[in-house]
Amino acid sequence: MRRPASLADAVRELAELGADGAPLAGGTWVMRAPLHGAPVAPVYVALDGLAELRGVRVTDDAVEIGATATHDELAALDGPPALAGLIEAARRSAFPAVRSVATVGGNIAADGFPEADLVPALLAADAQVVLVGVDGERTEELATYLASRRERPAGELIVRVVVPAPAGRRSAFERLTVRGGGEYAIASVALSLDLDGDPRNGTVSAARVAVGGVEEVARLSPAAAAALVGNPLDDGTAERAGQAAADECTAREGLDAPAWYRLAVLPALARRAAAALTTPDDEQK
Repeated sequence: MRRPASLADAVRELAELGADGAPLAGGTWVMRAPLHGAPVAPVYVALDGLAELRGVRVTDDAVEIGATATHDELAALDGPPALAGLIEAARRSAFPAVRSVATVGGNIAADGFPEADLVPALLAADAQVVLVGVDGERTEELATYLASRRERPAGELIVRVVVPAPAGRRSAFERLTVRGGGEYAIASVALSLDLDGDPRNGTVSAARVAVGGVEEVARLSPAAAAALVGNPLDDGTAERAGQAAADECTAREGLDAPAWYRLAVLPALARRAAAALTTPDDEQK
């Protein structure tokens, strides 16, 4: 185990270690490496002591989330309706003991973890990841990062996640598990919408819909978003959007649920998310 004194030191050490090194923050995914067939790295570089990766900062139109911010920190955030889906995803993920240490950066970077709750919520919210490597800092769309997780260069780290939170935007998150809380999601749906008029009877003017747990990597559903735009956000519209998402996905088989079932529940999850999303602002916060 190595404990770098700064973010720059961490990047340098990981770059030098190459395939022999890996970052370690909350450790909840690393601890399960043997269970999901991932190799245990010869050397881990600890990130929990780096101030550059900590904290959550809310501005007038966005939130910046440090990579080592925990699920509990997000769950306790008093954010605007645009962040309600992300806050709900953090609040409902895993067990309290896991939420207290599991990090945002780890949830995003965990390859082979289709059930990660924060990822679909962040996708729907149009999040960007700020990365640092040997060539400096840059920003990338979350969807782009997810598609290339296995080919990231040695030494690259997620520094923070930036989530836009414009006035008038609302979001929600719904998940389904086999038995109850604390389990991985069979499927999840995240909505992020702009509404014209009152949330309870307004028209959807812009939408992003993300699905988690169904495929190997969480994904956006353009067809589901198209089914919402221009329509009132009622049960029928939401269920049609959920069905459009199901039609776009190629579901994975699993011991927890068969592929067909993951698709079958998406309309109901979209309807529940829409119902939460139309809750008045003062009740969503």
